[in-house]
Amino acid sequence: MAIAGTLSGYCFSLIGRTCAYTGAKSYRQAWERAVSPKTAWIPAAACFMVTSCSVLAYSMILSVTLPSLAKTFLGLVISRTQALLGVTTVALLPLCLMKSLKSLGPFSLVGICGMFYTCGAMLLRFLDGTYGVDGRFTADLPSELSPRFGAPETISDLLNPKIFLLVSMLSTAFMAHYNAPKFYLELKNNTLPRFNTVVGVSFFVSFSLFVAVASVGFATFGKACAGLVLNNYSTEDKVMSLSRIAVALSLLFSYPLAFVGVRDGLLDILNVQERPDSLLNSVTIGLLSVITVLAYLLTDLSKLLAFNGATWGNALTYLLPTYMFISCAKNLRPELKKE
Repeated sequence: MAIAGTLSGYCFSLIGRTCAYTGAKSYRQAWERAVSPKTAWIPAAACFMVTSCSVLAYSMILSVTLPSLAKTFLGLVISRTQALLGVTTVALLPLCLMKSLKSLGPFSLVGICGMFYTCGAMLLRFLDGTYGVDGRFTADLPSELSPRFGAPETISDLLNPKIFLLVSMLSTAFMAHYNAPKFYLELKNNTLPRFNTVVGVSFFVSFSLFVAVASVGFATFGKACAGLVLNNYSTEDKVMSLSRIAVALSLLFSYPLAFVGVRDGLLDILNVQERPDSLLNSVTIGLLSVITVLAYLLTDLSKLLAFNGATWGNALTYLLPTYMFISCAKNLRPELKKE
């Protein structure tokens, strides 16, 4: 994970540097100026696919988180399908139809605080032993989610092909590269040294949080860890239910921010220049409908994240930024070749 985080942070920085050297304001525009306008559809398609998988993952998480919350706090039993249709109709669609998303900016802080609370709550449950062999909440869990440990018995256990799923998922852990141009342009006093400092600190904090959650989750549940580790915790556990609320709110208010990338990415690929409100509304409804159907059909979050990371995620995070910066150094800034 340290290697993935370091490489991701470095490539994130390369995108900002390319924008600085070319004056580009988007990932696609940076590619057009550094590489070629003829192949600018490649980063546009990569951004579209990556953001599409991201909002699909958000919908899948909300569809399993909300039923748990309804049972814990309201005593209601609702199905995954009911939760998915309800949250899409009542919350996600109105949010995605908003013309300005500036009002959602403060809610990003809620998401950050929620992630730190979740990490602290998981550590608390690991230390207090409530999910141990005779733990207070262990009996509430189905067998497939109950803690399961054991040393590897054969060499094949250590070389399990599922390790490649984990490696692929690591690409999604640090994936925000489609927003790198925006972060660079909107950074106050956006010099490259300042940008690189912000990138370095941000990726280090993210790495630390990911390592903490992954380590505590595995230490608590072992081989039984679910793709969404919050599913391992009992619905009777109020402390972890607050974590579910925090995650749900974080996803709810970050959903439209990611969805704009999906919608605009599709329109970029189709080279649509004129974008009246009527067109944006129609595209929003159509895309959200497709995403909701896919979220209903798909249930394995880990495989979705692995697929996203192994394909378009790796390209957008590692390959395209490197090639773009090399082309920039070769064609526009020869003095950068040594870098």
